Amino acid sequence: MHFEVGAVVEGKVTGITKFGAFVDLGEGKSGLVHISEVSNTFVKEVSDHLKEGQPVKVKIIKLNDKGRYELSIKQANEKKSPVQKSENFKPTNQSLDFEDMINKFKKLSDDKLSDFKKKTEVRRPRNTHKG
Repeated sequence: MHFEVGAVVEGKVTGITKFGAFVDLGEGKSGLVHISEVSNTFVKEVSDHLKEGQPVKVKIIKLNDKGRYELSIKQANEKKSPVQKSENFKPTNQSLDFEDMINKFKKLSDDKLSDFKKKTEVRRPRNTHKG
């Protein structure tokens, strides 16, 4: 059986490496979940998130040139928002948190720069002599 790209299927972890996990899809088919597709959080060690023999729900994201399935656990578990209209745009809490952090940093930076300018203007002696 040929699994369709985009399909979400049940599988079983058959092997864990430093770069991902191999998953048996059944019917003699298997694929790789790359370390970047294991979780929405940072994954330092795949073995911290998955164990051999563990059943997992995976999304088939690609059938590569060598006929191997590329899989994703994090995409299989994403809930699609009705507001989300584009397939290419997938906002995450992480990206929203990052934007908040950048905005806070910018405000803090602007405040500090403003305070610095005020302090340096006070300290700067005025040149009253022309000559």
